Amino acid sequence: MSRLAKKPISVGKADVSVASGVLTVKGSKGTLTKRVHPSVNIAVESGSVAITPKDSSRLAKALIGTYASHVKNMVQGVETPYVKKLILDGVGYKMEVKGKDVVLTVGFSHTVPLAIPEDVTAKVEKNVMTLESANKESVGQFAANIRRIKPPEPYLGKGIRYEGEVIRRKQGKKAV
Repeated sequence: MSRLAKKPISVGKADVSVASGVLTVKGSKGTLTKRVHPSVNIAVESGSVAITPKDSSRLAKALIGTYASHVKNMVQGVETPYVKKLILDGVGYKMEVKGKDVVLTVGFSHTVPLAIPEDVTAKVEKNVMTLESANKESVGQFAANIRRIKPPEPYLGKGIRYEGEVIRRKQGKKAV
């Protein structure tokens, strides 16, 4: 059994409710919903959420830790949104937000447009893109999708990287 799920999760200012297999978390920064697996029981008490398995199956024991993390991330996200920053390095490389798309010019013969998910807001200042959302999964996945287009290369470090990410550089050819 998960150590995370053994302790009740404090809710803080968020409003948590479970109805007909759907977990809903409301807060000042938004509302998040998630379907609950049938072998997991989520009980909302005053100021805390308890997660227990409905049966003693291996799947139920494995899922309670996962759902404990989901609830914790949802409660934290509706109070303070998650932020990911992406940095673009390279001569002639640029990124911009056009309507509901992010358009990347990263050395290909064409520009690469990516649709921004509805719950994510994107801002670009020079070569730094800031992604913000109450949903940790969607902001992380969208940041990973952007980075996957042009990951940083090990010789010059050109490409898209996360803020704080360390790129291991290679030496390259030696002149004789």
